[in-house]
Parts: sequence; structure tokens; C-alpha cells
Amino acid sequence: QVHLMESGGGSAQTGGSLTLSCAASGDRDSAYCMAWFRQVPGKGREGVAFINPNGGTGYAASVLGRFTISQDNAKTTLYLQMNSLKPEDTAMYYCAAGTGGCVNRADEYDYWGQGTQVTVSS
Repeated sequence: QVHLMESGGGSAQTGGSLTLSCAASGDRDSAYCMAWFRQVPGKGREGVAFINPNGGTGYAASVLGRFTISQDNAKTTLYLQMNSLKPEDTAMYYCAAGTGGCVNRADEYDYWGQGTQVTVSS
């Protein structure tokens, strides 16, 4: 079992920055792939970025070059640095962990946080 808790959401202006954090606790023995997803009302969860146990990363085309996913050395905290924010980045952001494939697909992840809201105004 892995427990995840996001923080750091809030409001920003277009072009601004926010950093999301996700504290992970529980089973630390397994090699988990960690990821950030986002969701707006009426739509499915969209994969934003993932990081594999070896530190390799992948990004959705819509955030490539603007967002950076990272993890602390102890792998207890996952981050998402979001720069050059756009109104279309407005969503609930979720942290996820799983032992499946490290991809931006929600069904590959077993554990989810409660989410943190990001709102970008123009």
C-alpha cells in the first residue's frame, strides 16, 4: 500500500509558475513508477508526466518544455514544476504510483492522491 498526498496547488496568472508536491508513504520496497495526471470536469484523467524508478521521465506534448517532474533522493516526495502556465492548464492535479508500465495512462497506476486544484487566469 502507498499513501499519496498532494500539495502546492493554487491560482496563478498566465505565464506564471507553480510547484506541486506529492508526499508518498507506506510501501517503500517496491519500484514504483510515479506520475502526475490532471482532470477537468466532464473529461477523463490526462497523463501529464511520469518518472520511472531509474529516473527516466516522459511528458505529454502539451506540457513538454514547460513542466518538469522530479523526485527527491529518498523517493518520498514527487514534484511537478510548472512554468509558463496557460489557462488550459487549469485542472485538478493528481499524483499516482504504480508497478505497471511507466506511461501516461491512468489504468497503469494503482494508487492515487486526493488531488490539488490548479487555476490559471488570463
